[in-house]
Amino acid sequence: MAKTIRWGILGTGAIANKFAVGLNHLPGTELVAVGSRSAETARTFGERFGVPRRHSSYQGLADDPEVDIVYVSTPHPFHLENTLLCLGAGKAVLCEKPFAMNAAEVGRAIHFARERGLFLMEAMWTRFLPHMVRVRELLAEGAIGELRMLQVNFGFRAEVKPQSRLFDPALGGGALLDVGVYSVALAHMLFGPPTEVAGFANLGSTGVDEEAALILHHNEGQLSLLATAIRLDTPHEATLIGTDGWIQIHRSWWSPANFTLHRSGRDPEFFEIPCPLNGYNYQVLAINEHLRSGELGSNIMPLDDTLAITETMAGLRDRWGLKYPGE
Repeated sequence: MAKTIRWGILGTGAIANKFAVGLNHLPGTELVAVGSRSAETARTFGERFGVPRRHSSYQGLADDPEVDIVYVSTPHPFHLENTLLCLGAGKAVLCEKPFAMNAAEVGRAIHFARERGLFLMEAMWTRFLPHMVRVRELLAEGAIGELRMLQVNFGFRAEVKPQSRLFDPALGGGALLDVGVYSVALAHMLFGPPTEVAGFANLGSTGVDEEAALILHHNEGQLSLLATAIRLDTPHEATLIGTDGWIQIHRSWWSPANFTLHRSGRDPEFFEIPCPLNGYNYQVLAINEHLRSGELGSNIMPLDDTLAITETMAGLRDRWGLKYPGE
């Protein structure tokens, strides 16, 4: 039988709850520990998801000998600190997106993991979903000819609360890091890093980007047109346009979704892709196999891609004059 991979979750917020749902009941997988800044929240989370080992500190989780890999789910500015804590304790790490605040932080974490021979990956779960796997297959088959353009949006309308993680610069607030990263990552997956970036952002009362329109120009002339927002609810669709047709991924393209293939001169084909649980399970299953085989990274979400995505976002923020505390 395959070795059971024992997971720990660092942080107990909304994303940690979703991840726990996706992780539970998977073959060869066990959620064994949770780490929080307080015993009460660790206990509550542990009871909700049947987690036996409940730590009242992040250090306690990192040092737990029963844990193989830690999922870091804290706010953006704490990702590097928490990732290094777990790597330093000899744990493999899956870190929530955005992986870190800037390229220097990403590079530091990558170097640390590689120096110690430990698995490390950004939790860009979208790339592992069944509909995205099928889309990559169709593109490889030339279903829409040569892919030349991407149009994608991800935005939602939130009430302005200056102390919330979405609007507080000290918590890495803003649309680009919170949801725009999904669209930037999709552009990188399809075309690779851009050679040029352009775009405009509306900076709100707290100084973070509330709405932004982005253009990425890629190595072979491909174009990515991206819209992101935390003050506008967008259609949540992605359209991949080729020389012989297009693929329209329906709402919400970044989570379990369906899509329609439009081939030139043919009737549209609708693809309904089953996705059990909530979708977070697919990246977990992939990572489990990497850990069993001793691999230190993912070919679907490689660390070099994480670094390039962060550099792209940094280039956009530079154009807007958006810097975070400590940068």
